[in-house]
Amino acid sequence: MKQPPFTHRNLPRLLLQARESVMAHTRPGLRGHGLSDQQWRVLRVLGEDHAKGGAGVETGHIAREAFIIGPSLSGVLSRMERDGLIERERDANDQRRTVVRATRKGLDSVQTLSHTIEAHYRWMEQRLGKDKLQTLYGLLDEVIALDSQD
Repeated sequence: MKQPPFTHRNLPRLLLQARESVMAHTRPGLRGHGLSDQQWRVLRVLGEDHAKGGAGVETGHIAREAFIIGPSLSGVLSRMERDGLIERERDANDQRRTVVRATRKGLDSVQTLSHTIEAHYRWMEQRLGKDKLQTLYGLLDEVIALDSQD
């Protein structure tokens, strides 16, 4: 039998497995609030903007920060608007752009879920150790930065 040509482990698969391991602890809380993974990622972006005193986030920025492609984001935002989690309006300075902000209901969801999610991060920190978790964050930041070094 011929040896496979790979010498390194399958990093994309490992990253996906790690993501699923983290999300396995988060999803039940999201589902309990009627949210999908994608809706949570949007709310997280909007919640962070709100905390900075922001006046809303342009949809292209949401797509990049939440890692949701444009056509999918449109459907996610429509469902979130229907459910009263967000509101959309045209950008006053550029009518071609749409600005999204979380409603009170959406921000309440962010506030409530943040406690559960932060508890999970504390659990991870306890299991892995603070230094290892910080190392993991640092390594992931370095891997992400590789893309911008070309």
